[in-house]
Amino acid sequence: MTGMMRAERFYADGKRISVEDLPIPDPGPGEVRIKVAYCGICHSDLSLISGVFPAQLPVVTQGHEASGVIDKLGVGVTGWEIGDRVIPAAGRACLTCRKCRRGDFANCLNLRLMAFAYDGAWAQYTVASALGLTRVPDQVDMRQAAILADAVSTPFAAVVHTGRVHPGQVVGVWGLGGVGTHILQIARLSGAVPLIALDVDNDVLDRAKRLGADYVFRSDDPHLAEEVMKVTDGRMIDVAFDAVGIPATLRQAVSLLDNNGRVVSVGLSDKDMSLGPFLDFNLRSKRVFGHLGYQTQDIGMLAELVAYGRLDLEGSISEVVGLDDIETGIDHLRNKVGNPIRILVDPWQD
Repeated sequence: MTGMMRAERFYADGKRISVEDLPIPDPGPGEVRIKVAYCGICHSDLSLISGVFPAQLPVVTQGHEASGVIDKLGVGVTGWEIGDRVIPAAGRACLTCRKCRRGDFANCLNLRLMAFAYDGAWAQYTVASALGLTRVPDQVDMRQAAILADAVSTPFAAVVHTGRVHPGQVVGVWGLGGVGTHILQIARLSGAVPLIALDVDNDVLDRAKRLGADYVFRSDDPHLAEEVMKVTDGRMIDVAFDAVGIPATLRQAVSLLDNNGRVVSVGLSDKDMSLGPFLDFNLRSKRVFGHLGYQTQDIGMLAELVAYGRLDLEGSISEVVGLDDIETGIDHLRNKVGNPIRILVDPWQD
């Protein structure tokens, strides 16, 4: 007889959440069941609750940044064993769109997202496709492993794949919350010089300085352009990252680009873009790229960086809450209590 587990449930009708007892799920063919160790609380989870992101299901378990241990194997699963420490991918390719038919599963046009199109990991157990699993090295703490999926891998992909940051480039990062902080750390590993952090919160800027920013500026400084010109010797910014996602930050980032500079927009909101005058944008050959998500192999690369001590994410774990306190964790992230980088859910915590 199937046992029971505790899990969060989001109800689209009324935009409410609750913690309930549910049957422990069984993995289907090609799937594994994971006993969840930790799962992060992400701003996209808040966007589903608030209605900024439209609901895809009437009821769903949230949480897509998870680590855990394989508890059961589905039919046909090979290469994995019960007890393996893993990170599930936060999406599943549709296998039917034109990209999937060409084998380009990473760029699936109808990607089904964990915690939106199917149940996530704010639960004691979750089911995941074996094809998207990443093995967690023994040296990597499971709390840090959880945030590699999305919280760190999306910034990694933004810097490495979309921004294509290389040593010696001037990089600016707008918004030093969870996403921006990790963009800063990955850009530093990629050789950005100088590395400039911009925000309106002095405590956040102090943290950015401790994590490797060469210069920190308030983005509301009326003399910001002159300051950036001074510290870059007139070079301005080669690659800018907008981790806020509002017109003011995007426009400011574009205005401070060098010729052929590019902005990578990572922050999400329902606001309209504003890029400034066509004359400045086109004559200087500036570029703006949208970015979302990561490739599964990015998580594996990050796990190696953590295992070898190149990337320290201990400071990224701001708080751990149990399932019964999940609304407290959501409130702390929404209201920036303590300027959190990542708040985790421990589904086994009393």
